[in-house]
Amino acid sequence: MKALVIYDSVFGNTERIAREIGKALGPEVPVILVGKVTPSDLAGLDVLLVGSPTRGFKPTPAITGFLEALPADSLKGVKVSAFDTRIPLESIKSRFFRAIVKRGGYADKPIAEILVRKGGELVIPTGGFFVVASEGPLQKGELERAGEWARGILSV
Repeated sequence: MKALVIYDSVFGNTERIAREIGKALGPEVPVILVGKVTPSDLAGLDVLLVGSPTRGFKPTPAITGFLEALPADSLKGVKVSAFDTRIPLESIKSRFFRAIVKRGGYADKPIAEILVRKGGELVIPTGGFFVVASEGPLQKGELERAGEWARGILSV
């Protein structure tokens, strides 16, 4: 199985999650910052997981731009899923802002939509991993949860 984890990170939290996901998939699985991915990294993939921090209810421009630039059907036959880091709704004190976040969503769904549009097969539900505040740190137990989430793709 050739797998790859691609991520972007602003404060380091998404990178930590991405590295844990890569480790859970196996020691040979590359975990690459989006700006350093080469076409050869994508060749012959069986599994692709892509993650981003949630910024303004969506992925970072680097992740979106990278995914949109992939040729049509370039992920045909590839098992895919997406993950993000986010602030949990219940930790947002303002009901108004909580409603905006609930309506606006997180980065995982737009990433997954592009992956599927490019031919990928979404094989596990997307993952959202929680940070304590906008700059982090990660909530306790999130690295372990990320590893469990990633191992779910190995069983499909």
